[in-house]
Amino acid sequence: MNNIDKKLLEILVCPVTKVPLRYDSKKNELISDQAKLAYPIKDGIPIMLPEEAREI
Repeated sequence: MNNIDKKLLEILVCPVTKVPLRYDSKKNELISDQAKLAYPIKDGIPIMLPEEAREI
């Protein structure tokens, strides 16, 4: 079930840059293009901690 609520995606922003995120359904991550970070989604919950993000 790799899916994220569209309303949730509309309100989430990158904690580093404060810009909107885009959802990568293949990797189940939220991407901050500006910060070049990918935030994982575990058990349907976005992990919005910079230290948990993967650099891209």
